[in-house]
Amino acid sequence: MLASLVGYLGDFDRAEEAAQEAFAAAVSRWPGSGVPANPGAWLVTTARNKAIDRIRRDRTLAEKIRLLPVAEAVVDEFEAIDGAALTVIKDERLELIFACCHPALPPAGQVALTLRALGGLETAEIAQAFLVPEETMKRRLSRAKAKIKATGIPFAVPGARLLPERLDAVLAVLYLIYNEGYRGRVDLGAEAIRLGRVLAALMPDMPETHGLLALMMMHHARRAARFAGDDLVLLDDQDRSLWDMRQIAEGRAVLDRAVALGGRGTYVVQAVIASMQAREPVDWPRVAALYGRLAELTGSPVVELNRAAAVAQAGDPAAALRAVDGLGLDGYLYFHSTRGELLRRLGRGAEAGAAYRRALELATSTPERRFLTRRLEDL
Repeated sequence: MLASLVGYLGDFDRAEEAAQEAFAAAVSRWPGSGVPANPGAWLVTTARNKAIDRIRRDRTLAEKIRLLPVAEAVVDEFEAIDGAALTVIKDERLELIFACCHPALPPAGQVALTLRALGGLETAEIAQAFLVPEETMKRRLSRAKAKIKATGIPFAVPGARLLPERLDAVLAVLYLIYNEGYRGRVDLGAEAIRLGRVLAALMPDMPETHGLLALMMMHHARRAARFAGDDLVLLDDQDRSLWDMRQIAEGRAVLDRAVALGGRGTYVVQAVIASMQAREPVDWPRVAALYGRLAELTGSPVVELNRAAAVAQAGDPAAALRAVDGLGLDGYLYFHSTRGELLRRLGRGAEAGAAYRRALELATSTPERRFLTRRLEDL
């Protein structure tokens, strides 16, 4: 709905306001009149009319009325119309991603804005994903919105020759949206995979698009085993009968396509790691080596943290701890939980407890808090 409104109005803030007003109208009207035959179409139409009314009431914005691509007479706001009439493009969400990932915006602003507009994430959640303070993220979002409005960045998928220059940012957006789903918001994970399929069809010769799609599919296939009620279940303890082996097989086929295209980038490497982790037994030395390659490609301390965890799984927690202690990730939950696990394995209970307590301070979900509390109780 928001993607449709942004494309129609060309203004993120106005689109969000109109969406809120439409939902408020629905809450007020539907209990008495019943849900329309096409509630999505009703909401979009109502939101459009609310936005137009707001513009008309504001005399300082009168000139903008003539810029809106609509006739003077609009559909009655309570009329349930055919949703197909509102669809002018094949996938409005993907168009919104490409609009947000315009090269005129800084990369961090591109990803953050799309997560806010498309992923439905709160500013605090986006800040957490970027490991920056919430106020810093608020400023990034404000600057990105202002630039789109001031420069008239179009709401459209660019021509084929321009797609590659936006690909890195688009893939980063899908990856972060998926990560939010992987942490428990499964609806976001499924949406990221759906968009990944659309993107792979749009850019069939780009190996990284297939690499990311394969990565998301293989992780998503294990989602049913990652939680037991409100409890987080680690990979080694998961019930593999709950894994979606058909989706894992499909993900591996997509990965084969990426490799056949010469893919050696970050998402392809991560997809290879995910494929190896879905085998029994896991070849942890090989996984650690692949994380080393990924660290060379990204320079990311989070990747180094994952490499250290794989080194520990391969049988050397002391070496893993030395690597972890060299990382500057004090505000990152998984830095402290990983460090606590390594210290626990090395028999350093008091230090492990301190690390787990720090992780517990940073935990935001019930499964994370329950898992860390149990680790503390077991020391």
